[in-house]
Amino acid sequence: MAVKLRLVRMGKKKQPTYRVVAADSRSPRNGRFLEILGTYEPRGISKAEPETVVKIDNDKAVKWLSQGAQPTERVAVLLKKSGAWDQFTEFKAK
Repeated sequence: MAVKLRLVRMGKKKQPTYRVVAADSRSPRNGRFLEILGTYEPRGISKAEPETVVKIDNDKAVKWLSQGAQPTERVAVLLKKSGAWDQFTEFKAK
């Protein structure tokens, strides 16, 4: 089974929020997943704070990456922002 780290769309119409999940690569975008790793809010929490919000459990992400999970392009960028990618490269170098 090939595992991918990818985004699942949530939220209301025109107000997306995403979950970062580990899922089988054959399952649909909003289908079954193995584990939730975090959330991504591209529109921010409110209009007062328009910054994007990324909350990822780095330990879970590093665990899945070390087991061979492949992140999508967008998730790879989010992992770099959260610092999980740096933890994984340090773990892999040992």
